[in-house]
Amino acid sequence: MPRFSNTYFDNASTSWPKSPAVAYAMSDFLLKTGGTYGRAAYQRVYRTSAMIEECRNELADVMGVKESENIAFTQNATHAINTILSGLDLHDCEVLVSPLEHNAVMRTLNHLKETRNVVWKIVAAKEDGTIIPEKIPEMVNERTKLVIINHESNVNGVVQPVEKVRSFIGDLPLMIDSTQSLGNVPFEGDKWGVDFIAFTGHKGLLGPTGTGGFYVRNTELLTPLVYGGTGSRSESFEMPLFAPDKFEAGTHNTVGIAGLLAALKNRPECGWKSSDLDVLIEKLQNIPGVRVLTATQPVNRGHVFSLVHERLTPSAIASRLYDRFEIEIRAGLHCAPMTHQYLGTFPHGSARFAPSLYHTRVDMVSLGNALKIIFDDNTHV
Repeated sequence: MPRFSNTYFDNASTSWPKSPAVAYAMSDFLLKTGGTYGRAAYQRVYRTSAMIEECRNELADVMGVKESENIAFTQNATHAINTILSGLDLHDCEVLVSPLEHNAVMRTLNHLKETRNVVWKIVAAKEDGTIIPEKIPEMVNERTKLVIINHESNVNGVVQPVEKVRSFIGDLPLMIDSTQSLGNVPFEGDKWGVDFIAFTGHKGLLGPTGTGGFYVRNTELLTPLVYGGTGSRSESFEMPLFAPDKFEAGTHNTVGIAGLLAALKNRPECGWKSSDLDVLIEKLQNIPGVRVLTATQPVNRGHVFSLVHERLTPSAIASRLYDRFEIEIRAGLHCAPMTHQYLGTFPHGSARFAPSLYHTRVDMVSLGNALKIIFDDNTHV
């Protein structure tokens, strides 16, 4: 019988468990610190403001960017993506996207298509969705204003070659959705020449929900999505022009940011290696009737993979795993219908697996054994 230390494999939805330091920091903030950000001049506010700036600095390190003041907090990555795409001067133009984009990007682009005549084109990619950077220049014309790349797919875990993409797009602005990748795979925003980075705090960064934001290299390119009080330039009806205030109207999620900072400062060592994931995927690929959705090349493989079966639906796979072993996964389209259309798994989707740093090599082996058991069980279809 498979043995698990952790049967939660749905970390692409939200990470669990969190470090105990996250809960402690949030409780400690509520019980002892309190206060708001940049709204007064007493010690409680100083401590809160310093905490938020420390979190900004920690995030800059993870993103590989120097300008931490150009990181703005939002409630999640979707809010961040909307802020970026709505704040750019995108009218009557084209945007290039990868074939593995999430609806956080595609629904926003669809809205801009209806309201601003913004159209999107899917860049050339391999069978698994990995972008072919050298083919991008063929698609660029005078109407192309932006390139958007989902750094790691939330369906098959493909990690895109961002640095190579930059080398083939010239000076075009480059936006990266790092929702699945940040905290799980290396990220070097400055080195890669990324102009916009959308992120969330509750997945690979192992922080609480309700935290996220974005980085913008040139703040003059964006207009705010939300207007209101910032605690600065309060004599004016105009939003401040400097970052991060320009993009942070209203009161921050201070307790959430306290938890995110604790997560960033108390990251555990990963209990498994990439080779353990490679072994698991190879084992699953050898099960009759199973198709594994993953990067063809292990070097492009992140922390997420999915699978489909010739007889069992994704929901049936998820149900069997939970009923037999209490393994928790997500089945369906994962808010990424375009990805499934590209991979040929639309409209049913796939059964998705996303281990976290808290899993072990034994967990990975046990997952493979559990899947083999349910696929070998022919008593249900």
